[in-house]
Amino acid sequence: MKQKELFGHPVGLYVLFFTEMWERFSYYGMRAILVLYLVAETKGENAGLGWSNGDALALYGWYTMMVYVMSIPGGIIADKLLGQKKSVLVGGVLLLFGHSILAVEQMWAFYTGLVLIVCGVGMLKPNISTMVGGLYKKGDIRRDKGFTIFYIGINVGAFLSSLVVGYVGEVFGWHYGFGLAGIGMGLGILQYLLGQKYLVHVGNFLGASKNEEEKLAMKQPLNKVEKDRVVVLLISFLLVIVFWGAFEQAGGLMNIYTMEKTNRMLLGWQVPASWFQSLNAMFIIFLGTSVAGYWANRKLKGKVSTSLFKMIVGLIIMGSGFFFMTAATAQYEATGTSAMYWLVLAYLLHTIGELCLSPVALSFITKLAPVKYASIMMGVYFAMTGFGSKLAGLLGEWSESQGEYTIFTGIAIFCVTLGALVLIVRQKLEVLTHGVEDEEVEMHYDETETYELAEN
Repeated sequence: MKQKELFGHPVGLYVLFFTEMWERFSYYGMRAILVLYLVAETKGENAGLGWSNGDALALYGWYTMMVYVMSIPGGIIADKLLGQKKSVLVGGVLLLFGHSILAVEQMWAFYTGLVLIVCGVGMLKPNISTMVGGLYKKGDIRRDKGFTIFYIGINVGAFLSSLVVGYVGEVFGWHYGFGLAGIGMGLGILQYLLGQKYLVHVGNFLGASKNEEEKLAMKQPLNKVEKDRVVVLLISFLLVIVFWGAFEQAGGLMNIYTMEKTNRMLLGWQVPASWFQSLNAMFIIFLGTSVAGYWANRKLKGKVSTSLFKMIVGLIIMGSGFFFMTAATAQYEATGTSAMYWLVLAYLLHTIGELCLSPVALSFITKLAPVKYASIMMGVYFAMTGFGSKLAGLLGEWSESQGEYTIFTGIAIFCVTLGALVLIVRQKLEVLTHGVEDEEVEMHYDETETYELAEN
């Protein structure tokens, strides 16, 4: 089906871009203040729950894990019952209610809101990402860049929320921040409904499809090529667990470290701890298209730029960022304070690593996953990020006994070492993809020849 395009990509991409932007505004806004709210003292103008750091990080780990583990049932519901498009809408409504209920200053509202958010993200997250892949034909070289544009949308929301929701939560009241996150989700739902005319051909329930090829694909068992590709995906998910187990220290241990041990004075004004959460998103907004363009140029020049290679490089770069946190803790132990620039440098490397791994992994799944299991495999991917988040919570808890220096240094060494080991066996794993990414270069050259003939 011919799609209307904007800036070289289907208009539907931008509908999904803004939907995800507002969903991430609500989620990351709440995430930026959740741990801070839990550990804030119970007395004072902006009272919290007065939990210990260990208990707060434990809840944070369970919560962020379940948010993404619920992507598996969310994917199953989409593939078997509703389709991706309707599942995204159901998820958005659940998120709207969840964030709004958190604004109520009662413990029942706190736990009810968290449960609704967990279910809402599980319905929305895997299905909206799968819909992005559905906007592109098989072998379309624009797919990876399309996912990077989509990923920038995620981080525009994350950047704005860390500043706006974080500031409102810390200065005016935690529950005002939670309520503001709910308003953001409401705007996301409205935008998604208004853009449906650009999503007519994607995200529909395949069980009700009139296309004979799609109906046949739903009934047939997986062939050997499909099974091999699923194996590669599952192995790549091991990298995902480790990556997010390290990366999610941002919302937990690094967040508390920023608040308690970092000198945040800038020109006589103290920078709110939650604002540092926006650094990652800001870097992604500025560097996203550059990183995607770098990998696209490597592919066209015939250099190694496979998805698995990018993911390995991403893990190594992100892991290296924790060496800056090692330096920060060493400075704190020596002087009793830690400079802000260590955090900025750490977040910079974390961001470059994330751009090499996360949007690429989303695109990789839409290339390799069998049609009838597209949302389920995306759900498994997000579940792996959830397990990574739980691992992040455990590492944060261990820091109380082992110390931040040991945790940050251990994360850095483990990530770099694991990345190097997987790099050694990369080519053997890529054989199991059966050349799925080679089709992109071939299609690009075919289209180039067509354009040249037309001009002649």
